[in-house]
Amino acid sequence: MSFKNKTAIVTGAGQGIGFEICRQLASQGANVVLNDIDANYAQEAVKKINKEVSGKCKAVAGDSGDLTLIQKMVKEATDQTGQLDIVIANAGITLFGDFFSYPLESFNRVIQVNLAGTFFLAQAAAAAMKTQVMGGSLLFTSSVTGHQAHRNLAAYGMSKAALEMLAKNLVIELSQYKINVNTIAPGATITERTVEDPEYTKTWSGITPLGRPATATDIAHAALFLVSDQAKHITGQTLIVDGGWTSISPSPF
Repeated sequence: MSFKNKTAIVTGAGQGIGFEICRQLASQGANVVLNDIDANYAQEAVKKINKEVSGKCKAVAGDSGDLTLIQKMVKEATDQTGQLDIVIANAGITLFGDFFSYPLESFNRVIQVNLAGTFFLAQAAAAAMKTQVMGGSLLFTSSVTGHQAHRNLAAYGMSKAALEMLAKNLVIELSQYKINVNTIAPGATITERTVEDPEYTKTWSGITPLGRPATATDIAHAALFLVSDQAKHITGQTLIVDGGWTSISPSPF
């Protein structure tokens, strides 16, 4: 795969899966707008990537669920190269909580970031892509929790399942403009956040058929395929990357 001279936006990319996606895109020639809600994470991520591939990555920090920031990211991307080829709505928030006592503020925050942020980024990006002869590619980050129930993740799992339906629905809206839209659903993945739990790797290695949780690199490889020219005839689909976990679904609890 080559992304030479393509322009991409990736949200939630200060670390973990999003960062690795940006790193791989830039290393293969893409111009990348990297977003994270934490300005320090965003700037540090860009510094790391630009040490490998000078000038290929630019930070736009802020809340990816904010409509003003969404417009800013799209403008930043199109101002750089005059085009927008790839948008990966990776940002998401996980707020655990018992169903019976789950607060409205937590519910609204999950929906704003996971659903509204993705929906309106796709809307703004598609408006730019539809004017291009070559169209573009959209990718949403779902989760295995959109396929299998997890305790204390009712709102989060609901939001992730909804993203997969959004991708299907946008096939109707966007195919005529040569815009394909897909979803990736990671399972347990080793990131800076999950390694804070000393039992995480052990637990998920024991219940994942392939014997280990994914790495950020595993997920990024799959993501890059879905936004590459090789996947232009794939649209409305979800690719689960979970080492086989959803095939048998043993609970980690």
